[in-house]
Amino acid sequence: MQKHFGVASESVAKNPEQQPAKQWTMQKANDWFARQPWLIGCNFVPSTAVNQLEMWQAETWDPATNDRELGWAAGLGMNTVRVFLHDLAYRNDPEGFKLRFHEFLALCDKHEIRAMVVLFDSVWDPDPVAGPQPAPRTGLHNSGWVQSPGKEILGDRSRWQEVKPYVLDIIGTFRFDNRILLWDIVNEPDNDNLLSYGKKGLDTELPDKQRVGTEFVKAAFGWAREAHPSQPVTSGPWYGDWSSLNTMSEMDRFLFLNSDVITFHNYLGPEEFERCVEHLKVFNRPILCTEYMARNQNNTFEAILPIAKEHNVGMYNWGFVSGKSHTIYPWDSWQKPYADEPALWFHDIFRADGSAYKPEEVAFIRRMTGHTENVVEKARTVVLKRKARRGVVQQVSS
Repeated sequence: MQKHFGVASESVAKNPEQQPAKQWTMQKANDWFARQPWLIGCNFVPSTAVNQLEMWQAETWDPATNDRELGWAAGLGMNTVRVFLHDLAYRNDPEGFKLRFHEFLALCDKHEIRAMVVLFDSVWDPDPVAGPQPAPRTGLHNSGWVQSPGKEILGDRSRWQEVKPYVLDIIGTFRFDNRILLWDIVNEPDNDNLLSYGKKGLDTELPDKQRVGTEFVKAAFGWAREAHPSQPVTSGPWYGDWSSLNTMSEMDRFLFLNSDVITFHNYLGPEEFERCVEHLKVFNRPILCTEYMARNQNNTFEAILPIAKEHNVGMYNWGFVSGKSHTIYPWDSWQKPYADEPALWFHDIFRADGSAYKPEEVAFIRRMTGHTENVVEKARTVVLKRKARRGVVQQVSS
């Protein structure tokens, strides 16, 4: 056994003969889910980062903002966050990247939050460049977000081996780490970004993105299985007809049939959301919605969360603190950029100073999570639990 940042893990590289892990059985997946609380959280990027590279590169790593904003998530009763890594940030500084990731997980643990970790992403700018990141463009939704890997690697199958060590090392290092809830291998693998970077936008995307993305996620699943994580592995479809296997795309069938737990995205109204959930129950596995919440589409906390809780579906809204990602602006800002803050925010819950965009919405989330205890008492409880885990239980002075 090796020790990485205080987390025990076996070296995957030293066991090349080891066979890849198999998909979890339905029983194992459902037993795992039964041990979890109702999972509720957000897709997390600190307000000071325009994208994943700015979040993780050493020059712009911002633990203070991560700590503060994770605290706000805990204050809502959130117990998990979905967080995006990036292969370039790792490949340019593997050991430093892992140290920063470990620090992030320590901050999550401080706030009793567990991470769903996204390794790759096929959405938005297909040409990521390491180093200083561009400033956000005024009034434009997620103007700086970048894909991982970029199209130069994604579009050349002979170069996929350049990112395989990233998967093996990250999962291999943290595969027994209880601070990680599960691994989300690729975000929206076949998204062609039609209206932004695709054919009806800037037209810088791969012309056969859907085919290439499908092949890549299949390969990436194999790499993840080679690392033998103790946590479940997943990747979620983001649109399509999921009423039967026959109506699904090749990629959606693969993801639903090979994930340990079922994940999906939904930005539609409550009736459509519940219909999706009913369709996905046929797989007899835990279900988590890893993206939702678009206020102008009646996909709101008030409309969706009660349905999710009734069906025990884990939930991760997109957007948390309004900042450099500019996700208060809707998707159509790519066709008509906004000059001013929209009256109705698309995503996000808090302003950068911690004030709520809609206080009544925050109150509703807290009622759904049962997070009604006094904030000071909550902080005392967290401290006591952390000390108990270290075997240093002592009274916390008032």
